[in-house]
Amino acid sequence: MGGKKEYRIGDEDIEGLIEALAALSSSPETSRLLEEILTTVVKLGMESKDIGDLKLINNAMKELRYSFKVFAPYRDVRKVVIFGSARSKPSAAEYKMAEKFARKLSDSGYMVVTGGGGGIMEAGNKGTGPGGQFALNIRLPFEQKPNPYINEKEKLINFKYFFTRKLIFIKETDATALFPGGFGTHDEGFEILTLVQTGKSRPRPIVLLEPSGMGYWSSWKRFISGQLVNNGYIDAQDLKLYRITTDVDEAVRYIQDFYRVYHSIRYIGNLTVLRLNRELSPGKIADLNRRFSDILTGGEIRPSQALNAEVSKGEFVGLPRLVMKFNRRDYGRLYELISSINGD
Repeated sequence: MGGKKEYRIGDEDIEGLIEALAALSSSPETSRLLEEILTTVVKLGMESKDIGDLKLINNAMKELRYSFKVFAPYRDVRKVVIFGSARSKPSAAEYKMAEKFARKLSDSGYMVVTGGGGGIMEAGNKGTGPGGQFALNIRLPFEQKPNPYINEKEKLINFKYFFTRKLIFIKETDATALFPGGFGTHDEGFEILTLVQTGKSRPRPIVLLEPSGMGYWSSWKRFISGQLVNNGYIDAQDLKLYRITTDVDEAVRYIQDFYRVYHSIRYIGNLTVLRLNRELSPGKIADLNRRFSDILTGGEIRPSQALNAEVSKGEFVGLPRLVMKFNRRDYGRLYELISSINGD
């Protein structure tokens, strides 16, 4: 009574076919999920007579499937997505800055992801070494053609929809870099800020770069502080979610430092698990509890080995952890906690 309703068609013959097809085309670990996906497809066929709706879902699923296939072999390599104007000229200071930034990231072992077009995107691909880049191009009637510096065409993905492209930008990367740009740059920037502010995306370094003297992001920050913070539309702590800099080396260092000790995050029930690249001393953990008790709903920040839910899926079992009852609200403070873990 009151249990979760099974996701089914209600026709035993169709459900038998779905189960058989899932068994033939998946592993034991994924067969139940594939059954649900196939059930959704069949429900669409039974419920929808709108060709436009079916085309949208068909195209979106194709784009996501192919993207997962392209990125799957590189999931263990950290990646940085670079956003910025498609209209910046090679002579522009921000273009040169983006090229230098991408080169330093590539030299440091990071892979680079761009939107595949001109301007800042072109600079990002130009600065990245062979084998270290991806390009997620959007098909538009103007402006956006793949730039000539994409040196591995199998890592170029063409998208029909912005929403699937934006999903892959976030899902498959570990850091975000924003250079000066137009509506698209702000759309992408505000989306990732919203996702980390609400906990819908894992914490990540978000760095906003501008050439010295340009004042692009500096002006943006004055608006954010003067209008959004002062009017109570966001909290002052949300300003901790990003870093503005005019220095490429500082930007690269900020990304590297974010993952120096902190590795990744996982939510299990009411617990937040922070995986670490090395153990923290008892004194450091005591300091974290003194400084960050305000973001806990109870208990303490404590060291832990991998939890059962992580062990069963083989999720970084050998890494040490911190476990806490984070309130899942104050993500600006969580960024401060991560910074402290990394040795601020």
